[in-house]
Amino acid sequence: MMMKRIGAWMLLALFTLVGEWHGRCYGCLEEERIGLLEIQSLINPHGVSWRDHWVDTNSNCCEWRGIECDNTTRRVIQLSLWGARDFHLGDWVLNASLFQPFKELRGLDLGGTGLVGCMENEGFEVLSSKLSNLDLRVNKFTNDKSILSCFNGNLSTLKSLDLSFNGLTAGSGGLKVLSSRLKKLENLLLRENQYNDSIFPSLTGFSSLKSLYLSGNQLTGSGFEIISSHLGKLENLDLSHNNIFNDSILSHLRGLSHLKSLNLSGNMLLGSTTINGTFFNSSTLEELHLDNTSLPINFLQNTGALPALKVLSVAECDLHGTLPAQGWCELKNLKQLDLARNNFGGALPDCLGNLSSLQLLDVSDNQFTGNIAFGPLTKLISLEFLSLSNNLFEVPISMKPFMNHSSLKFFSSENNRLVTESAAFDNLIPKFQLVFFRLSSSPTSEALNVEILDFLYYQYDLRTLDLSHNNIFGMFPSWLLKNNTRMEQLYLSENSFVGTLQLLDHPYPNMTELDISNNNINGQIPKDICLIFPNLWILRMADNGFTGYIPSCLGNFSSLSFLDLSNNQLSTVKLEQLTTIQVLKLSNNSLGGQIPTSVFNSSISQYLYLGGNYFWGQISDFPLYGWKVWSVLDLSNNQFSGMLPRSFFNFTYDEVLDLSKNLFKGPIPRDFCKLDRLEFLDLSDNYLSGYMPSCFNPPQITHIHLSKNRLSGPLTYGFYNSSSLVTMDLRDNSFIGSIPNWIGNLSSLSVLLLRANNFDGELAVQLCLLEQLSILDVSQNQLSGPLPSCLGNLTLKESSQKTLADLGYGFPSWSIEKAYYETMGPPLGDSMYNLGKDFWVNFTEEVIEFTTKNMYYGYKGKVLSYMYGIDLSNNNFVGAIPPEFGNLSKILSLNLSHNNLTGSIPATFSNLKQIESLDLSYNNLNGAIPPQLTEITTLEVFSVAYNNLSGRTPERKYQFGTFDDENCYEGNPFLCGPPLRNNCSEEAVPLQPVPNDEQGDDGFIDMEFFYISFGVCYTVVVMTIAAVLYINPYWRRRWSYFIEDCINTCYYFVVASFRKFSNVRR
Repeated sequence: MMMKRIGAWMLLALFTLVGEWHGRCYGCLEEERIGLLEIQSLINPHGVSWRDHWVDTNSNCCEWRGIECDNTTRRVIQLSLWGARDFHLGDWVLNASLFQPFKELRGLDLGGTGLVGCMENEGFEVLSSKLSNLDLRVNKFTNDKSILSCFNGNLSTLKSLDLSFNGLTAGSGGLKVLSSRLKKLENLLLRENQYNDSIFPSLTGFSSLKSLYLSGNQLTGSGFEIISSHLGKLENLDLSHNNIFNDSILSHLRGLSHLKSLNLSGNMLLGSTTINGTFFNSSTLEELHLDNTSLPINFLQNTGALPALKVLSVAECDLHGTLPAQGWCELKNLKQLDLARNNFGGALPDCLGNLSSLQLLDVSDNQFTGNIAFGPLTKLISLEFLSLSNNLFEVPISMKPFMNHSSLKFFSSENNRLVTESAAFDNLIPKFQLVFFRLSSSPTSEALNVEILDFLYYQYDLRTLDLSHNNIFGMFPSWLLKNNTRMEQLYLSENSFVGTLQLLDHPYPNMTELDISNNNINGQIPKDICLIFPNLWILRMADNGFTGYIPSCLGNFSSLSFLDLSNNQLSTVKLEQLTTIQVLKLSNNSLGGQIPTSVFNSSISQYLYLGGNYFWGQISDFPLYGWKVWSVLDLSNNQFSGMLPRSFFNFTYDEVLDLSKNLFKGPIPRDFCKLDRLEFLDLSDNYLSGYMPSCFNPPQITHIHLSKNRLSGPLTYGFYNSSSLVTMDLRDNSFIGSIPNWIGNLSSLSVLLLRANNFDGELAVQLCLLEQLSILDVSQNQLSGPLPSCLGNLTLKESSQKTLADLGYGFPSWSIEKAYYETMGPPLGDSMYNLGKDFWVNFTEEVIEFTTKNMYYGYKGKVLSYMYGIDLSNNNFVGAIPPEFGNLSKILSLNLSHNNLTGSIPATFSNLKQIESLDLSYNNLNGAIPPQLTEITTLEVFSVAYNNLSGRTPERKYQFGTFDDENCYEGNPFLCGPPLRNNCSEEAVPLQPVPNDEQGDDGFIDMEFFYISFGVCYTVVVMTIAAVLYINPYWRRRWSYFIEDCINTCYYFVVASFRKFSNVRR
């Protein structure tokens, strides 16, 4: 009998196992699979979706994307259609009976599907009685009527409802009606709508509510007391990123006796003097988020009365001074503390070591100091996450202070001062196994010049490793990949790794980002790199010594979006095989050949940098296959020739078009006017001719370079509507006419370069309206009339816009989030997101060429931001120098030479306290040189040569004591004093001619031989130059510019000399 029972039980168990196996093989029930296919055909009839694999086959629908089934009943319990509906179908009025086949449905996500409401009597009340979670965010429920149409009856089982991102407003009590139909609702999410304070009475009916999320609305807190009196069960309250909260809401928070989590981040708390009395009477509060709010300076000193507090986040609250030793240090249960992005300074207090439960600490972006090896961080052995970035800490590269922190997973120290220790610590074995490690020195610190860090030999679970900016030397550390097979991101840029790139012989499918730029790695790019890293998203190998060809397989990556191989010595590429890469940077290599037009027609490529290579040939017009958007197209500094292809101007450009330093010729086509979204345009250093199209007025353009061409005619109305223009460079052309009056409308203009054209008339006084103007060059024109005195009112503001520093798109790293979730769970603050590394697609920095100190300089970066100069030289200006020019206190360079200016040098020039170059030569200035000029201590170049000045030269002190060259004063016969030879105290003694002992002597050279050899050498040199210029058109163009500059220089020298000779005779 017993054996029969055992046998029966075994048979029953076998049937159960078979049924379980059968269920898992064949998945959901047939009626539910059919129901899913009907939904698919309705919401996406064209089948273009990530749910394309929802097909009518025998496949297990429980394994379809967005589907979760119960393991026992095989019924669908979770269904997500997030963003699955074809947006071309327009608004969606839902018939909820579509979901009736799913009898045990517990969670339904219809977010991002275009829902506007439900059909009559076909709302969510017809669904499963087990439905507990409903997600309707990012839809179009804009009013009460649209919401209530989907909730016609009771949904007694619903516990969570998300209506975020719908544009909802507080209407005629729709939420109040909804609360009567959702009696058991515990979680209500209303984020990013348009609710105001009138919503509070409508929420009182949700008596079971435990979590309420109202972030990103238009609340002020008025009337909030009704919430605290009716929603007594509330545990989680999020009011972040609203308007200005007043005292009333703070005082009424005390009524929420069960409150565990409170988020008031991103608000301005009026009456914040009462903030301490508000929060610190709670024995239940576990999480407090106050990021980016206005807090009293003594806030942290009063937090000790929150015994249950586990999470405290006060990032970006403008707190400053040293951390107090009272209050917050008493929070024994604190697990997460975020003090990032404040202005704290000094050393970390010792009491921080008392927080023995602390797991996450973020003090990044402050001004903390001290060597962390001797501070309280060594006691916090429970730490899992530690961010010290962007402070003034001294951080030992050995990681010795944390060798016993066995729980440490995330460590970030960027832009601190790294210090080395004795070799005794090199062989310490750490107890931690890091997941994320970032260690990079401050740009102002001395280079480390060390080998790879020893403790890394003991790490086997790294997902992200960032050792950038450390000048670490040695061979490329491929062993890091061998030891850490789950590595996802490896950043080794700006070090001193040498040798060839040696990769291991097996693939690393987890690797998504690799950055080894700015090292000394050479040789060819490994041809098997695509097999080793099959899922790369970002690959940066710029600024090395790579040679040879670019592997074509890089274009076969379905995931690769960012490839930077610029500034190497690569010589061969098949561009047509790399058109699937969104950002392709191959600038400054030795690549050549013609570019197939398919490169320009790629539907994926958005950023293409090919500048500084040897590509050549004409780019013919080609048909466009659909709408093409370029963010950046850079073909500069190559050898392209012919007419500008009209096809280029049929593209849409969001940011940059650079065709400079090529051999393009002919007129600028009228299609040029289609570039209405362009921000940066550079066509300089070509052979373009003709008039500038007057229709070219892109409203968003900020930088335009057309210099060194052959453009002519007046400016008419080109650019007149470009109020965003920061730089306008039209140098070295043949523009004529006056400088247009509409120049004063360019309110953002900071750099105006009109040098070497044929502009005439008076200098437009509208230039004085340009409040942002900092660099003005109108030299070598035919301008005349007096100098506008209002130029002295220019404020010469510092401007970072003119540097073009951060133009482009950032590529953030998202896989860090995945590692964080796997090791620490869901993030409670922003600390995890601060670890992301953005790769900015920066366009080449703006370079402004300007003559100062008798030299032609190219200014860029921060130097350009602080460059202020005015060059009005080589014109026909007359009259006196306005004394108002002395108000230009920030100016670094002022050049008024080669004009017809008269009168005396203004004594107000002594106010130019920062000037480095002052040139007043070749004018008709008279009188004495103001002695006050010696007060200028920054002057490096000074010239008043060839005027009619008289009296003594300035006293030789300060900077004027360094002007030993009499060229500064020559051509003024009535000036005396050093360094001139004219002595002011006695009559000048005539100089005696120097005797020539060899006069009449032929010397030792055979003159006949000299003449013959000179003639032969001269002929050879001339023929060689002619041949080179004939072969290389780029050098021919540069030679023509050189000859043109020489002719202009000689011409102005002759004119000035003749004028001075005439003045002397007079």
